[in-house]
Amino acid sequence: MGEFELIRRFFVPLANKAMTDQLVLGPGDDCAIQRVPEGRDLVFSVDTLVEGVHFPANYSPFCLGWRALAVATSDLAAMGATPVCFTLALTLPEAEPEWLADFAHGLAKASDAFGISLAGGDTTRGPLAVSIQVHGTVTQGSAIRRSGARPGDLVCVSGPLGAAGAALDFLGATDPGVDQQAILARYHFPEPRLVLGQQLVGRASAAIDISDGLLADLEHILEQSGVGAELDAKNIPMLPELRRIKGAAALSLALTAGDDYELCVTIAPDRYAALAPEVQGGLIIIGRIQQESGLRVTGAEMTESPAGFDHFGGSV
Repeated sequence: MGEFELIRRFFVPLANKAMTDQLVLGPGDDCAIQRVPEGRDLVFSVDTLVEGVHFPANYSPFCLGWRALAVATSDLAAMGATPVCFTLALTLPEAEPEWLADFAHGLAKASDAFGISLAGGDTTRGPLAVSIQVHGTVTQGSAIRRSGARPGDLVCVSGPLGAAGAALDFLGATDPGVDQQAILARYHFPEPRLVLGQQLVGRASAAIDISDGLLADLEHILEQSGVGAELDAKNIPMLPELRRIKGAAALSLALTAGDDYELCVTIAPDRYAALAPEVQGGLIIIGRIQQESGLRVTGAEMTESPAGFDHFGGSV
């Protein structure tokens, strides 16, 4: 199958079903056209997933389609952006129709779930890799950045941590148990916290999505903001399935494992108190920002080194 037939058969239908007033032109020309409404800022980010580094060989193409778009779209959630469109660069060893159909199905399901349209892209031959660039918009000047955390702010996360990291042990399981299935779901089908991110615009002082591990990603906020933080280990949320399977090692995974794609957010106590109950319910307080530099975790007995995922050192 040639490149143009591949695009026409598997990806043009996905693009054409979701055109919006902001995506003026999708696949078919040299470029797509996005119209940014007056008073909005364009927010964009790109992510690449490589076989053997970010997902295992022979990984489900359906899961890969969902996961690749979720990973990229999570960056929009961290900035409080509303998704608009994405582009796809797909490198394939072979153009296998069955694989492509499953991948396009997973991508379509994620596109529908996240409200983001395929604008175009490119395909080429080579080792399997998926690159997705996502575009969104926010009210002008209102994007949530990493640099706004201040001493006294609460440190919050949007959901349980560590399960996606634990899932690496079970990706090859042919008959996973109930607990293992719950953990695997967190790896296969991450859900960007888009609504929460949008609700926190003008309220959160800083935010980041947890892709490389809580400690590693929170450090980015601390460095950009010139502050420190103290976390309480007993408040770190974890799935009960993770606790049952990993025991004492669960906390280490919750603090250091990547691929959760929950949000880590800092917010002033008075602004937190003013949040609507449903927004408060989407945040778990795990610590506070401090003037003194450094990141401390109280009540933690680490069983692993407190380092996040290293894109040049880690692999699945």
